[in-house]
Amino acid sequence: MQVGDTGRDIESVLLTTDVTPDVVDEAIMLGCQLIVSHHPLLFRGLKQVCGQTPQARVVEKAIKHDIAIYSAHTSLDSVWGGINTRLADMLGVREYRMLVVSNQQSAISPQTGLGVIGRLETPMRYADFVQRVRDVLGATYVRYTRSAKEQVQTIALCGGAGAEFIGEAMAQGADVYLTADCKYHEFQEADGQIGLVDVDHWISEHHARDIFKEILEPLGVKCLISQADRTPILVKSGELREV
Repeated sequence: MQVGDTGRDIESVLLTTDVTPDVVDEAIMLGCQLIVSHHPLLFRGLKQVCGQTPQARVVEKAIKHDIAIYSAHTSLDSVWGGINTRLADMLGVREYRMLVVSNQQSAISPQTGLGVIGRLETPMRYADFVQRVRDVLGATYVRYTRSAKEQVQTIALCGGAGAEFIGEAMAQGADVYLTADCKYHEFQEADGQIGLVDVDHWISEHHARDIFKEILEPLGVKCLISQADRTPILVKSGELREV
C-alpha cells in the first residue's frame, strides 16, 4: 500500500501497469476509490510533496481526491501464476518451471522465483519466434541478437528487467531468452550464443492488469483497465529483418 487508507470501503478499482498523473486523472473521472498497479509509484522516499515531480503530483492529487494506491511488483513477478508464467502461456511456452527458484515458499503458490523456462510444442525458426513475440505482445519494438540455432524450442523468459539471468538461461540450455532493458554489452556477450530478445519493459508486463482483474472481480469490486496506462517510450517502428 503506497497511498491511502487501508480501512476504506472500495467499490471500483482502476488497474494499471504504472501510476502516472494521467492515470490518477482517469481514476478521478471514473470515480474509482483505488488504483492497483504493477510498478510501484514510490521506489524511493519523497523529500517533498509539492508538485515538483510526477510522483509528488500523483501523491498530492490522490490524497486530495481520496484515492488509495496499491502496487504489487515483485510479489506478482515471483509467484506461480504471475507475470512470467502468464507471459509463457501467451507465447505458447509449455512444460515450464521457474528459471531461478526462491528458497521462500508461499502458502498460495507451491513455488516462487523469477523467470520461467519451458518448451514450445514444436521447434520453430528463431526469426518466426521473434515475430511471434512482436505480434502476441503488441511490441512497439523488438531488439534481438543472432541465435546459435536456426530452429529453437527451449525458451526462457523474465518480464521486466531480467538481463541478470541471461547466464542462468544459457546454463539451463535455453535456445532463446526474452526479457527487457538489456544493455549493449549484454547483447554483445549473448550474440551468437543464445537468442537474446529484448522488448519494451512496459510491454513485457502490462498483462499484470488482466491478472489483477481475475483476482479482484470475484471479490465483488468493479474493475476497470486503465486506458491512460502506456509505455513512455516512443519509437519509429519498422519491419523486422531476417536474422
